[in-house]
Amino acid sequence: MADFPWELVLALVGALVPIVAFLWEFAFVGRKQLGYRIQMNATATDVGREHAGAWQQLQLENDDETPLQNPSFVLLRIENTGTTNIDTHDYASPNESKVGIRFKFPGRTVAGLVVADLHKTLSTAHFSPDSGLNTRNVESPGQTEGVIELPRVPLNPGQHYKVLAVLESPDGGELAHPTVDGSIKTGLGSGEIKKTESFTGIPRWIVALIVALVAIASAEPFVLDQFSDKPAPLDCATGRLTVTGSTAFEPIVREAMAAYAKSCQGSGFQAEMTGSTNGLEQLNNSRSPDVVAFSDGLKTEVKGQKLPELIQRPVALQLFTLVANKNTGVEDLTLAQVKDVFGGRVGAWKDIGAKNDLPVRLVDRESSSGTRATLEQRVLGFSEPGENSTDCEQPKTDLRGQVTRCRQGDTTAVLNAVANTPGSIGYVELGAATDRQKTKQDVVKVRIDGQQSTLDTTDRGMFPFWQTEYAYTFSEPKSDSLAASFLRYLTNQVGMDIIRSHGHRPCADLQNPVRCRPS
Repeated sequence: MADFPWELVLALVGALVPIVAFLWEFAFVGRKQLGYRIQMNATATDVGREHAGAWQQLQLENDDETPLQNPSFVLLRIENTGTTNIDTHDYASPNESKVGIRFKFPGRTVAGLVVADLHKTLSTAHFSPDSGLNTRNVESPGQTEGVIELPRVPLNPGQHYKVLAVLESPDGGELAHPTVDGSIKTGLGSGEIKKTESFTGIPRWIVALIVALVAIASAEPFVLDQFSDKPAPLDCATGRLTVTGSTAFEPIVREAMAAYAKSCQGSGFQAEMTGSTNGLEQLNNSRSPDVVAFSDGLKTEVKGQKLPELIQRPVALQLFTLVANKNTGVEDLTLAQVKDVFGGRVGAWKDIGAKNDLPVRLVDRESSSGTRATLEQRVLGFSEPGENSTDCEQPKTDLRGQVTRCRQGDTTAVLNAVANTPGSIGYVELGAATDRQKTKQDVVKVRIDGQQSTLDTTDRGMFPFWQTEYAYTFSEPKSDSLAASFLRYLTNQVGMDIIRSHGHRPCADLQNPVRCRPS
């Protein structure tokens, strides 16, 4: 069934429905059609004052001037309800007869009538004394029947006329419904005159047409979904991919992996984010095309090992920030103060003008961290000393007198240590710090020389703590591989929006995407 052209079938049905409805309504059913409507059939006591003027034209007495017995009134409307003209020769009555339609009133006799409310383009000459307009009463044993005979009136589409008649009922019984004799020769089927109804809303055939079209439109997605193959979205690939490297870039990577897997069935991911250096080492040692490593900054070697077969591609301009414990009382440091603090030359925050008298405690990353390498390269200009504490609060016994310095393995661990340690300061990826401020409000982002970490300040060269995020593969991945597809997704498709949502800038947004640096 997958090869069956459902789209074509449904499109044809959708096109044929209005065509068939139009032809049925106007070419067949409504081609030549004569209709009548009984707009009033009531006794004299039921008639409202609004008709009083018309009653004055009627005979309310018999020819012998005796009052009518149980008078009643009937208002008939005759109309052309078709789409083409009805001429005198279209009436299906003998050629020698001038009568086109007869109305019969069982149990009543006709006392008189008047033709009223002619269509504005309909001539009164059609109702002259010799036109065929007539009334008569037929008496038979046990039955009286009044007859109104109407002439062969030519009617254009939409034209009508009305006949107002007064009748009497000698027995005074319940008013029987009149019967009608009349037909059109060229009408559909028998051509009989049809009883119509007053209706000023949307025609029923229009309503039916709308319902049919809505039903087709509603059914089309379901039918196509059930009977057609479901192709994978553009640029999807199958297989499994291991992603490793930068913990600073981990939130973006995990969100992108989840979004890709949701869109592309048959793809699977495993995240092993252990730091930039460790990730590159893992990729280089595995020599696998199914591993992608992310690194904060460009690397040509790790732990003394060259990386000649690794191919890098820039992904994003990533921003970082200093973060301090909320009780430290520090929100802004000069670049010189930052260097003194992380160089271990400031023992207490009051020494550089902070309000709170708390010891300085430094929360670092491991030496393999790309975030730490970025701080040392772009902010400090030197490598940090080694750690001297395991709890971030007190240095080891034999190292007392030094500034307390501890190390954490990833971004989350740094934020937790800073939040739980009075007087502490650390550094993390901007998006993670912003999220922490919003959710727990236990850390503050520290400005450098009065400048916050933003795309604007970085782009203008006013904030130094940034780095280009690179994705590494072992040699060039095959174009149809999951590694190549995922990297295209991250750098050119939905992944770009994910990068922006974390406060960073995709390289493709920059003036020079290859360099992926502030302009």
